[in-house]
Amino acid sequence: MKTFLGAAMVSLFSLTAFAQNEISYTVSFPNAIHHEAEISMYIPNVPAGTLKVRMSRSSPGRYATHEFGKNVYHLKAFDGTGKPLTVNQSAGDVYEIPGHGNSVKITYTLFGNWIDGTYAGFDETHAHMNIPATFAFPLGMDNRARTVKFNYAGNQNWKVATQLKPQADGSYFAPNLQYFMDSPIEIADYKTASWQVKNTDGKMQTIHLVSHANDDQQTIDNYTTMLKKMVDEHLAVWGEFPTYDYGHYYFLHDVYPDNAGDGMEHRNSTSIVQRTPKIAGYESNLLGTFSHEYFHSWNVERLRPKTLEPFNFEHANMSNELWLAEGFTQYYGNLLLTRAGLKTEDNAIQTFNGLVNAVLLSPGALNFSPIEASRYAVFADAGVAIDQTNKANIFTSYYTYGAATALALDLRLRAEFKLTLDDYMRALWKAYGKPEIAYTVPDLEKTLASLTKDQSFAASFFKKYIYGTEKNDYAKLLLNAGLVLRKASPGKAFTGFGRLTVQNGRVILPQTLIGTPAYQAGLDVDDVLLTIDGTAIKDLETVNAVTDAHQPGDVLNITYLYRGVEKSTKLTLAENPALELISIEKTGGTLTAAMQNFKTSWLGTQVKSKTTN
Repeated sequence: MKTFLGAAMVSLFSLTAFAQNEISYTVSFPNAIHHEAEISMYIPNVPAGTLKVRMSRSSPGRYATHEFGKNVYHLKAFDGTGKPLTVNQSAGDVYEIPGHGNSVKITYTLFGNWIDGTYAGFDETHAHMNIPATFAFPLGMDNRARTVKFNYAGNQNWKVATQLKPQADGSYFAPNLQYFMDSPIEIADYKTASWQVKNTDGKMQTIHLVSHANDDQQTIDNYTTMLKKMVDEHLAVWGEFPTYDYGHYYFLHDVYPDNAGDGMEHRNSTSIVQRTPKIAGYESNLLGTFSHEYFHSWNVERLRPKTLEPFNFEHANMSNELWLAEGFTQYYGNLLLTRAGLKTEDNAIQTFNGLVNAVLLSPGALNFSPIEASRYAVFADAGVAIDQTNKANIFTSYYTYGAATALALDLRLRAEFKLTLDDYMRALWKAYGKPEIAYTVPDLEKTLASLTKDQSFAASFFKKYIYGTEKNDYAKLLLNAGLVLRKASPGKAFTGFGRLTVQNGRVILPQTLIGTPAYQAGLDVDDVLLTIDGTAIKDLETVNAVTDAHQPGDVLNITYLYRGVEKSTKLTLAENPALELISIEKTGGTLTAAMQNFKTSWLGTQVKSKTTN
């Protein structure tokens, strides 16, 4: 009894000390109609010396920097008695309070009018908050717990939805800064539906659809039925659910045509912002984001690259592994909707066709590796720049590049080892995801070698296709499933002009791509086409007509304006390189039983075969 009481006293002391160090926020919306929120932060037990408070410059789920501090103003500080304190703004998003007592209260106004997964938005219909865009935080206190309360008395129908833990006093709790920053919040008159899932350990968890949309409850319920099918296919890949903190997972769904649009994964929730009038009538189009983001609750949130640990809120983490973290997720996001019967097989084939075209034809993939594409994310992932870049020639999205790599690995594992990419993902989950051990690229190679029992295969695959720029033989691999990869327009002339724009009768070039006839001819962005082969160019129809009248290998005389000066060049037409992926039957060939079985095991539902194991 003495020992028990002693332990209880120690536990009580620890909880008391924990509470005494807790950083608490209060948020109110007196001017929501003009997109403002009023935020206060109370910091107890402030250490001696200058207190530094800052806004984040990065956000979980994003890989570039964002200047969240630009929307903060009227920031003030007070001591425990309410006396104003001196605040020095040492950087755009950093504030220093040199003299203070034991406790400090910070207040500020935040403007937010951008509804997506990265920023914050306030109006009379809702408060949509990504935490790094909303809450300032003190430096050096990352391990302290956080609580937040919301005052929205004038909006009687509003309700709070978040993965933060609800408290008896109406506040919401996070154990530390990392968890707090990873917990988006939606406050609105939303509709919701939920269902329970049983994990392999027998414990029940609840998945919630929370939709702020112009739809009735029946639409939400019907959409939830579709999401259940999707979730079942995700479970079939991994073999078990993650253990969601507090037993809940939330789809925070915001639907309105003027939204910015986005999908942003978090540990026990995802923020999905979509730009349609409502859910009803658009269900199938909206599912892709749900599937991608839900896959992240395994891949990225728990199966996590070491380069993202810990997440840095002062600048972007540079990661080598986004080709797997985002790219493999992109591959599965679409594949699992097909397996669930929510997308057709033709939809899947069309998606694979886009992946193969991108990885085989884009300069970014031809000249840069998946790792290099991942590292460029610090500039590419919703990063903002006003100057032109050479992005089209040096970068292929790690989403696309990684998804194409996943496609090749899946097909090779099936053809060469009688394994699947599902097996590989489960092996990674067992080794690194479930125990939450951050991985490196060598760890990924090691797991592939262990799974296949073929060290040379794993070493070769990573050397050629992950560290290097070689490409898999997609035509050979896809033929195993009765899919033929071939030229989409054989013998058709190709200029490489890209997506031309027409302004007041002037046909203007975009940035031209390395290796195309237009690039080789010295044509570049903002050049204005004047004549092709002696024909005056005033519209896109004329460009197409002149091109179609020629064959690959023909040389065209072109005149154009470069910075207002007329110039001329010669362009040698090439054959259109675009590829198409079609079923073998459409080519006049025969779909063999082996091909059909291969395709069915790949694109067909896995729920029965996996969940009964």
